[in-house]
Amino acid sequence: MWSRSGKRGAGKAVGVLSVSFAMVLGTSTTATGAPGDAAAPQSPASAADEYIVAFDGAPETAAAAIAAAGGTVTDLTEQVGVALVTSTDGAFLDDVRARGGIRGAARNHSVGTARPGMPHRFAEERPVADRAGGSGSADRPLHGGPDAEPLADRQWNMQMIGATADAAHREATGKGVDVGIIDTGVDATHPDLAPNFDPQRSRNFTTDIPEVDGPCEFESCVDPADVDDNGHGTHVAGIVAADDNDFGVGGVAPDATLVNVRAGNDSGYFFLYETVKALVYAGDIRLDVVNMSFFTDPWLYNCASRDEYIEGDVTDEELAQQRLIRELVLGAVTYAHGRGVTLVGAAGNEHQDLAAPTRYDETSPDFPPDAARPRTVENTCLNVPSEAPEVVSVSAVGPSRTKADYSNYGLGDVEIAAPGGWLRDLVGTPAFQTPGNLVLSSYPLDVAIEQGLADPNGDPVDELSVEYCDENGVCGFYTYLQGTSIASPHVAGVAALIIEDQGRSGRDGRALDPAVVADVLAASAEDHACPAGGVEVYTDEGRTPDFNAVCEGTTDENGLYGEGIVDAAAAVQDR
Repeated sequence: MWSRSGKRGAGKAVGVLSVSFAMVLGTSTTATGAPGDAAAPQSPASAADEYIVAFDGAPETAAAAIAAAGGTVTDLTEQVGVALVTSTDGAFLDDVRARGGIRGAARNHSVGTARPGMPHRFAEERPVADRAGGSGSADRPLHGGPDAEPLADRQWNMQMIGATADAAHREATGKGVDVGIIDTGVDATHPDLAPNFDPQRSRNFTTDIPEVDGPCEFESCVDPADVDDNGHGTHVAGIVAADDNDFGVGGVAPDATLVNVRAGNDSGYFFLYETVKALVYAGDIRLDVVNMSFFTDPWLYNCASRDEYIEGDVTDEELAQQRLIRELVLGAVTYAHGRGVTLVGAAGNEHQDLAAPTRYDETSPDFPPDAARPRTVENTCLNVPSEAPEVVSVSAVGPSRTKADYSNYGLGDVEIAAPGGWLRDLVGTPAFQTPGNLVLSSYPLDVAIEQGLADPNGDPVDELSVEYCDENGVCGFYTYLQGTSIASPHVAGVAALIIEDQGRSGRDGRALDPAVVADVLAASAEDHACPAGGVEVYTDEGRTPDFNAVCEGTTDENGLYGEGIVDAAAAVQDR
């Protein structure tokens, strides 16, 4: 079993504050599609900068300090002592930090400038350069079985982990289990997701930024809670819980309930306040499982001090922001976990050994766009939320069950592996560099058209996407992606199966201690040994030697696969 205390960067417990949001703001603002118990950020004035302020004590005292420093509280997350603030005062940060009861303050984001052709936030998960690949099913001895979904023969991933009608689904399908998708949203109109989508509890905690996300689709710049204008969240949701409805694809937990807990903008950025807000909400409504296929922007790794920088420069302001991101996200994760939420996260796609003494980062800061400055930092600089002690961190494998070349790894950091897709897998066979090596899942049709995956009629433009239509003319769009973002929801889905199988039933559905879920995931995972010689070499696949991965550990637990590859069938087998 993995030791949760072995992961770096424990968050401190945060007390619940008792003063209501309305008392501080003097108004009532609600998240999109939400009843009045869930506050959401108000759209800030375009001329004002947006800040996040952490405080101790009563919210009204903090609000007074913020106002005295020239700020206006636009939203409050009382449970962890955090306020979203706007200010036009250039000295606001220095002023508010000097006031009593304020733990810290930083910019939530700085407005960047969009440009034509600005890359998609998750561009590396769709290997565009290789779109000329083959059919996606070369030499694959796959079969769907008599009760399989129509596109099951393309879902090698579900067959690998036994998430099929003739294996895990004989014992559990996720019925009565709530899975939160903290991502870019969920397209609730997709035929494979609509039957399992919960509109009542779904929330959108983001506000579109026109300079980066493009023109707002709604006057308030706040999308409804059943929309995904990026596509990433919808793909993730389909892996978790696409319905077994004789249509399209099937999910790992096809009867689980999907709750959209949106923290990512249309452009795919996950800013600090929105991330904290989503995690706290997940805890407050006591979701059973949450999937987190992202890192908190703008820093891939968040350091606490200048001493952790080996190479590269950093300003005092940037360090303050990194420290606040660490503190608040770790605290929000602890808050959700303490309320029974099993948290699953993606390990990242930088092909780095997270257990090595240092980490190279050419990504941060990634917002505003083009702001990144390469740096080398110590491994105490954390990727959050995935490196929080309570989060099950997932690496990715391809169809051959080999760690995908892009996937991060590291003994003590990665805890389990799952299918994430790998275009370059099965080298030396006809399947090499074919779309079928990736993972097929649901995708919003309007986004597919906008991104050039489908033509204006909704037809796929290449082999990387699929359209399925039933006899009634109802159609769904699907696309192939790869990444640890894609591996993580497989584990979240298996967690849902475990909770149905072993959880206790109550008025609000199933429940099971997250520590128990993690133990079952570990105990049931299929062990995967290190490669002969102790190094996974990727030069045959056309990669440079820096992709090669040293595998530390044993067959039972190692840096490439953690406790092994997740196994849905074994996780719910009769005991």
